Amino acid sequence: MKTYLVTGGAGFIGSNFILYMLGKYQDTTIVNVDKLTYAGNLENLKSVENDPRYHFVQADICDQDAIAKVFADYEIDYVVNFAAESHVDRSITDPDVFVRTNVLGTVNLLNQAKRAWQIGDDTYKPGVKYLQVSTDEVYGSLGAEGFFTETTPLDPHSPYSSSKASADLFVKAYGDTYKFPVNITRCSNNYGPFQFPEKLIPLIMHNTLNHKNLPVYGDGMQIRDWLYVDDHCKAIDMVLRDGVLGEVYNVGGHNERTNIFIVKTIIEYIKEHVDETVGEHMITHVTDRKGHDRRYGIDPQKIKDTLGWYPETPFEVGIKKTLQWYLDHKDWVENVTSGAYQQYYETMYGDK
Repeated sequence: MKTYLVTGGAGFIGSNFILYMLGKYQDTTIVNVDKLTYAGNLENLKSVENDPRYHFVQADICDQDAIAKVFADYEIDYVVNFAAESHVDRSITDPDVFVRTNVLGTVNLLNQAKRAWQIGDDTYKPGVKYLQVSTDEVYGSLGAEGFFTETTPLDPHSPYSSSKASADLFVKAYGDTYKFPVNITRCSNNYGPFQFPEKLIPLIMHNTLNHKNLPVYGDGMQIRDWLYVDDHCKAIDMVLRDGVLGEVYNVGGHNERTNIFIVKTIIEYIKEHVDETVGEHMITHVTDRKGHDRRYGIDPQKIKDTLGWYPETPFEVGIKKTLQWYLDHKDWVENVTSGAYQQYYETMYGDK
């Protein structure tokens, strides 16, 4: 029986990872540590909240005592750190909180795991590992051609990506300095169920359904590589189990699309399946984001060659699955956009 400490497990990717792992493996225990900030939503995990293999702890990864207690209460084999402030726009207006959570929180997790796992000088319990979930944004922006590889120099342009790059370097430093068992994964833009509606796909979906303006930064020709969230979860699982210690693995879908293409795809889907009155007239071009990177593109060849991972979900399939999920779960969308989901923790856990 392996026990995973999953931080940020009530967020978009974290909750999908928990559902993926509990669905795939019977001999797995998940300890979900989440502060439950605005993007943390326990409703994402309603299907497993009574599963004896699943445990929830509300805590801040910056809280030394709280994280030390988690390691004291559970025999943790793996740490998977999803916990992060992750929205670029918010980082521009309030960078301090990104440094606190994304950098100092990561260092606290590393320290607590190191204390729990160390059995000698630079030696640790067998089979343990710390995995840092990072982003392709740490590499900066690409030109019209080429892809990010694991050896591409870090060149972050926003406070968000700078905080993630800083965290990556601390993880690398713990591996190099203390021989601590670590891996780093850097993924492209994820999409799929349970994504908070400040992100492009759920935001445009929600606004289109409600006949609101569809804000598009600049000319909308920014290019992102889109990765279906289940494919990302599979990659993390494979790196945890078979990744070479100290290595970085890029995870991308080879699904490059412009933002304006994504917006028009969503409009067309809703026009065809829900409301024929919506259209491209709803698009509103707004002033571009400060420091907006023009293109991201991941080269996942390393993880394909060494671990056998590949993205199973073509964008044309994944986007339809995602949009239909949101249409089939309007109650979830309504709770999130109204803020009602924030009351869910008190209802389920407040008296426990």
